[in-house]
Amino acid sequence: MMNRIKAGRVTRRDFLVGAAAAGVAIGAHSRIARSAEEKKLNVYNWDTYIGETTLSTFTGSTGIEVQYDFYANNDELFAKLKAGNPGYDVIIPSDSYVADMISLDMLMAIDHGKIPNLKHIDSDPNFSNPPFNPGLKYGVPYLWGTIGIGYRKSKVENPDSWGLLLDSDKYSGRIALMADARSVMGLALKYLGFSMNSQNQAELDKARDLLIKQKVHIKTFAEDNGQDLLLSGECDIVMEWNGDIIHAAEEDDDVGYVVPKEGTQVWIDNVCIPVGAPHPENALLFLNHLLDPQVNAEIANTIKYATPNKAARELVSPEDLANPAIYPTPEVVARSESLVSVGEFTPAYDKAWTEVQAA
Repeated sequence: MMNRIKAGRVTRRDFLVGAAAAGVAIGAHSRIARSAEEKKLNVYNWDTYIGETTLSTFTGSTGIEVQYDFYANNDELFAKLKAGNPGYDVIIPSDSYVADMISLDMLMAIDHGKIPNLKHIDSDPNFSNPPFNPGLKYGVPYLWGTIGIGYRKSKVENPDSWGLLLDSDKYSGRIALMADARSVMGLALKYLGFSMNSQNQAELDKARDLLIKQKVHIKTFAEDNGQDLLLSGECDIVMEWNGDIIHAAEEDDDVGYVVPKEGTQVWIDNVCIPVGAPHPENALLFLNHLLDPQVNAEIANTIKYATPNKAARELVSPEDLANPAIYPTPEVVARSESLVSVGEFTPAYDKAWTEVQAA
C-alpha cells in the first residue's frame, strides 16, 4: 500500500492515506468470506479522490495491500483501458464513460450478493438505477457533484454565466477551462442553448467554433488543477469541479464557487471492475468497503463531494449537507444535465475536441 502522506488541502486530486490507522478494522468485512486470491489490489483513480483512512482501514481489515495509481481525467482512464487492462482491479469512471465502457465490454458485471453494503445506496433512481448503468449491474455509485465557476471575488463581478469563460475577452489570459473533452464540449453546448448530449452535427460545430474563437483568451486547459491556478493568482476565473473550489475557498476566502444560470453538468462517479482484473474477488471486497457508511462518510467529509449513500449522509458534516455548493438545490439540478453516452456520435466529439486543441 502507498504510505505517502501529502500535506495541506485535500481535493479531488489530493490523496491522504492515514498509515497510522492501518490496524483499524471495519466490521463489515468480518461477515464476508475471505478471498483465496493473493492479498493485492490495484486501484486506478483520480489523482486523487479518496479519504484519509480509506486504504489503511481496508488493508487493516482484509490484509490486502493496495497499489494506488492516478489519472487526471476520464479521457486518460478510458484510453488506457481501451488499449487493454494493464492489471487494474478497480477504476472510478464517470457516468457517460461507464456507458461507453459497458458497450465495449470493458467492465465486469458485479455480484450484488458480495456487496451487502449496497443496501445503503439512496433509492433515488438517479443513484439506484441510473440510465448509464441500469440496475447497477456494472458498478456502484461513489460520489456526485457539479462543475461550476471558481473565481476570485475581488477580481470577478457577478459570475453568473458560462459566457464569461466561453464568450468574452473580459478576463483574457486569466481563464482556465478543464481538459475533459466531453465536459467542456458539453458546457459549450449548454451555454449555446443545446443539450450537453447533442447528436446534432451543426450544434456541435457551433460549440467547437465557440471554443476555437475563445481560445486566444484561455490561459490553459487545466489538468484538474484549476483551483491551484486560482490560489496561485495565475487565473481569476476557472471551470472546475465543485469540491476542488470548495477546498480552495477554505484556504482563501477570496475564492468563490457558483453554478451559472444556464445550468451545468451534474456528474456521478462510479466504482467499477474492469474486464481482465487480476483480483476480482478482492475488488468486490473493496467496493463493499467503500459503501460502508463510516468509510463513505469519512470520504465525503474529507474531499467535500456529495455522497449517494443514504446511511453515510447521517454521518456527514451538517455544514456540508447545508452547503449548496456540495449538495445543490433541486432548482440547480433541474436546469442541469448528466452526460450520457452518445454512442456512434462519439467520433464527432473526438474530432471536434481535436480541432479545438489544434487551433
